[in-house]
Amino acid sequence: MTSWLRAYAPRRFDGLATTDAVRDLLSQASLTANPPHLLLSGPSGVGKTAAWRLVARQVLGPGWRSTTHVLNARDLARKSGAMATFESFLRPEGRGSSDTLAGRTSLEAFDVALFDQRDDDAPPAGEESVGRDGRQAVSRLIVIEDADHLGPKRQPYLRRMMESGSGSSRFLFTARTPSRLIDAIRSRVQHVRMPPVSREQIVARLEHACAQAGATDATVLEDVAHVVNGDLRRALFVTELLVRRGLHTDRNALGRLLQETEVVEMRMVIEEALRGRLHDWRWEKQGARNTRVLYGAMGHLDRLMNAHHLEGDQVIEHVHQHLVEGRFHLPPEVLAELLDVVAKTDADLRRSSTARIHLEAMLHRFADVGRRAGLAPAQP
Repeated sequence: MTSWLRAYAPRRFDGLATTDAVRDLLSQASLTANPPHLLLSGPSGVGKTAAWRLVARQVLGPGWRSTTHVLNARDLARKSGAMATFESFLRPEGRGSSDTLAGRTSLEAFDVALFDQRDDDAPPAGEESVGRDGRQAVSRLIVIEDADHLGPKRQPYLRRMMESGSGSSRFLFTARTPSRLIDAIRSRVQHVRMPPVSREQIVARLEHACAQAGATDATVLEDVAHVVNGDLRRALFVTELLVRRGLHTDRNALGRLLQETEVVEMRMVIEEALRGRLHDWRWEKQGARNTRVLYGAMGHLDRLMNAHHLEGDQVIEHVHQHLVEGRFHLPPEVLAELLDVVAKTDADLRRSSTARIHLEAMLHRFADVGRRAGLAPAQP
């Protein structure tokens, strides 16, 4: 079963849930004879991925999927050998090779006539981007998602690749915090800032999706639009879940759904950290195999971030909210220590692209506070 995010993704620039100015910028950049490198920035869930997919289809033509190459920089921050993975993506034949992804051309992508246009894959701007000879101006698009997670070592390498690449290739970046990109990259791109989606646009998209799903009697859409704070992706995710559970007419169900997921998980993150249970590995039966599953504060944090697509700064906001609302009935001096830790972590996150490292350090400091307050067992 196709998710709503994929099923109701926009097919044209005028279908993007954003401002007229952003739609015009994307359309004009895609139709120009010499398309620029692009940087799409904005909060989570505002349509950056949907936007670059439309740009790719418009710039590369009907065969865009075969010559669009995508790397998520956030994934690099979570694995060993990240630099080698990054280099092999940009230089497929190996470190010593002069063959680069940006330097390659694709004759297939140049010639629009080689591909049959599908009814559901029409040009987003209403016309194909072709030059005087009937060929595409660009033959390859290299997309770096979450580029603000590239870090200081990979960005200079990427900048050199942009300078030495073929004139028929373009780079497209997405980022939530574009200030983390070095000036040498930002100076080479056209920057398109995508604001949070308006409440009216979110409600309209949810009404359309519900109508397609046969849930025309949904009464929770205004409430969903209010709680997601401009995040259309999350709005679609939550509403789809309510519809599939048959709860789209129950306004109280939205609160229960959020409470049973985000609130409970976040409370468990903080409680487990204060009790000193940061990494709790357990063996669980999954099918015919026993699998190690991470619990404790870090396990709950991973599930929370993955299930709700939360960024590091959003986690900080949730932690701060839980603490100041008095849900843990902590002594004032303990609460003050924890808020100091949250403030320091927030400052660290603004200077770094590795959110999980700083969040884990924050939870270790929470455990230290818990031990001093007698909430966690003392270390041997």
